[in-house]
Amino acid sequence: MKRSKFYVLILILVIILSVLCYLIVKDDNFKEEKPKEIKEVKKEKVKEEKLSLIMVGDALLHSSLYNDAYQNGAYDFTSKLELIKPIVQNYDLAFYNQESILGGTSLGLSSYPTFNSPQEFGDAMIDAGFNLVSLANNHTMDRGLKAIESSCNYWKTKDVLTAGSYCSREDADNIQIKEKNGIKYALLAYTYGTNGISVPQDKPYLVNLYSDEKAKADIEKVRDKVDLLIVSMHWGTEYQSEPTDEQKREAEFLSSLGVDIIIGTHPHVIEPITYIGNTLVIYSLGNFISAQSTSNDYNTIVELMTSVDVVKTTKNGQSEIKLENLNNELLYNYYKKGSRWTDFKVIPFSQMNESYNPDYKRLYEKYSSIVRMYNPDININPCA
Repeated sequence: MKRSKFYVLILILVIILSVLCYLIVKDDNFKEEKPKEIKEVKKEKVKEEKLSLIMVGDALLHSSLYNDAYQNGAYDFTSKLELIKPIVQNYDLAFYNQESILGGTSLGLSSYPTFNSPQEFGDAMIDAGFNLVSLANNHTMDRGLKAIESSCNYWKTKDVLTAGSYCSREDADNIQIKEKNGIKYALLAYTYGTNGISVPQDKPYLVNLYSDEKAKADIEKVRDKVDLLIVSMHWGTEYQSEPTDEQKREAEFLSSLGVDIIIGTHPHVIEPITYIGNTLVIYSLGNFISAQSTSNDYNTIVELMTSVDVVKTTKNGQSEIKLENLNNELLYNYYKKGSRWTDFKVIPFSQMNESYNPDYKRLYEKYSSIVRMYNPDININPCA
């Protein structure tokens, strides 16, 4: 009996030792596996790419403006942009709306109501850093097919992405995709109309007239091929500082289709900025440069310049686009009035002084409040 008890005791000890050994080995394995899990997390790569974008409004070249640029037998607009150029050249992409068509001097220049402008203005804008241009607006058809063809031929020689007006169906159907800093982008542009001038039925590509159906078809053609999709909308009511119900409806519709940024032009005055979901909506940037007179507290002379960073984050093969660092600067379209309007220049409010307009600080407060009408947190650079 004593011997039996001894064997049972030995057996129990062996079992206990076996269990302890198993637990120790399991714990060691766990300790060995844990660093492997940490290493796997560390191996997960997150890639971030960034694209900076700046946007201004309408370039509407009245005769007094292009006459002021005519010096020594040539048109030179560079001095009018000298305060804007150092700002714009800090950005990867820079947008504006070429409101008056650049048909060139060979067709004969003209002003309101049917515009045709010197192509030297486009040279100055490109020199300043602008490389995204909307050609779809209510003045696109002002001088007919010849001006559009001249405009097309001009822009085709430039390293600039244009949208909204074309000289062939093939060009219109082939939506251009560009890439910068690892981010693919496209620009679409539409106008509500052409001031009653008919677009030839066999040449609808001369200017993109907006419809929900056309916009949807274009967006679906390109949305999954690009990271950033920008749509320029020539819409709204002239000289009205709040968007119409139709503008709001179209903005909602475009947002539902996945548009990242909507840039509004046409009203010639500033309208608010807001977000619809993830879509940045700039209802109207107002004019950029023009000789448009005003009788309503400088509303066509105080303008907006908006910038934003487009950030692409790629993780586990999946990419996400976010818009960051939204910022704004009010601009002032200065010129001297007299028997001949002269000395046109676009001036950031951060560089304004009383020699340009003695009431500029009040104007800053007034038009800043319009920009922030729907979103009080919108950032605007302080005035001088």
